[in-house]
Amino acid sequence: MIKEIVQVVPHEDYTVWVYFADGKITLYDMAPNLEKGIFKKLKDLEVFIGKCRIMNDTLAWDIGEAGPEDCLDIDPLMLYDCPEVVDLTA
Repeated sequence: MIKEIVQVVPHEDYTVWVYFADGKITLYDMAPNLEKGIFKKLKDLEVFIGKCRIMNDTLAWDIGEAGPEDCLDIDPLMLYDCPEVVDLTA
């Protein structure tokens, strides 16, 4: 079952905190993928941070011009299985 993602917070080290509706927070590390294919577009930190959002019910980057179908998105099941983090600011 896919868990609902309610917030994504990108960081300058190419990681993203992914907040789920059930209270779990995971850490997705994009850095290992930045030299691969379409992911290279995210090496620009302004694009990585500025285009990061929830689209199609998952973590995504709106890197195209055609709308929600033109994005780079990450499998939400994989995101849920990423290392868990504790948000001390909450």
